[in-house]
Amino acid sequence: MLRPKVPTNPMPTGIVTPPAVIEPTTVVQHPVAPDPTPVAPAPARPTVQLTPGAVIALVGGGTAVVLVVGAVLVSMLLAVAITGASLAICALVIRSLITADAKRH
Repeated sequence: MLRPKVPTNPMPTGIVTPPAVIEPTTVVQHPVAPDPTPVAPAPARPTVQLTPGAVIALVGGGTAVVLVVGAVLVSMLLAVAITGASLAICALVIRSLITADAKRH
């Protein structure tokens, strides 16, 4: 019912060009040009001057980023610890079930 139909194209459409013929060329050595004279360096960019408000905003933004990243990392560590503890409890329960079953027989 929902079978895709693959189009068939027995003959290529459009213009078919023959492959290009590549002929070998000879390498010609040109004399080396002398080094150009050094160009004067561009003038230095002006230094960025931060206002006290901009500094406070940067410090606040950096602090927020550090706190968010720290919270994410701590939550991931907590998730791993909870998963490990639950696996350990499951292993103890399975071991006790196996040993209790072995004592019955």
